[in-house]
Amino acid sequence: MTKRRPLLWHPLLLASALAALSGCARSSEPFARLSGLLVDVQLNEVSGMAASRRHEDVLWLIDDGGNPARLFAVSNRGRSLARFDVAGVTKTDWEDLAAFELDGKRYLLIADTGDNGGLRKTLQLHVVEEPSRVQNATLKPAWSIAFQWPDGARDCEAIAVDVVQKNVLLISKKRQPPELFALPLRPSNAGLQTARLVGTLTGVPQASAEDRAANPTRARLHGQVTAASISPDRRTLAVMTYRNVLFYSRSANQTWKQATAAKPKVHALPWLPQAEALTWAANGRGLYATGEFAPAPLLYLTPTLP
Repeated sequence: MTKRRPLLWHPLLLASALAALSGCARSSEPFARLSGLLVDVQLNEVSGMAASRRHEDVLWLIDDGGNPARLFAVSNRGRSLARFDVAGVTKTDWEDLAAFELDGKRYLLIADTGDNGGLRKTLQLHVVEEPSRVQNATLKPAWSIAFQWPDGARDCEAIAVDVVQKNVLLISKKRQPPELFALPLRPSNAGLQTARLVGTLTGVPQASAEDRAANPTRARLHGQVTAASISPDRRTLAVMTYRNVLFYSRSANQTWKQATAAKPKVHALPWLPQAEALTWAANGRGLYATGEFAPAPLLYLTPTLP
């Protein structure tokens, strides 16, 4: 969670920004184009997104710490559809969201893993069953996972679910190179879990010398990881930073440790305010991406992969 003052949009400024985005989309096709716009003022701190596995063309969103424990449903054009309160949990800093199917049921995993100050001793993952109807309601976790890092606190804004391996992957935000951890998706006991270090991510672009000289504060954010998502076919891990999306592809016999040790394919993001949310579409043909502040563009990304 990186707290900033809300961005206030003047209509002319918004029109200019969207025109610039359209230009970026044309110049970078087929990677990025504008899918829609998030204009609901409640969505001014979006921190995670997951494509529904149950409802066609529905995206689930969560927002940052300091807000109620809630899920939002929007269309793939950005239109607000419903809000779901999540009961029975304490929200500290929700930072990412993942959709998956297990034993014939469809779930959403909420990652309460943000830790800007590096002070949290325990963190939580909450799993809720995906609602059968897209209408306002209250949800309760099907299960929760309390965990700790093996060697001290760190910030984490990116998680992904590998349902075949029954693992949750977690990627550290600020450490370079970013670290890759794993936790069991359904722990055998209800006690405190300890995340297991799997490896590190190779090839995350960092700020240039010119960027560091021009704006040292912004340059420090350049390579920080803010979201992750595994493709439905489990062949590609997509990782977002504030400036780029990285794609780590793997063969059927490779582990994620091996895949993330290899050089990724990197695509620069077009204009996106504080890029924090990324998800593969349910059909696996592309991804959706958005950022904090409202209104914010909802991008559809179509990378060219092996």
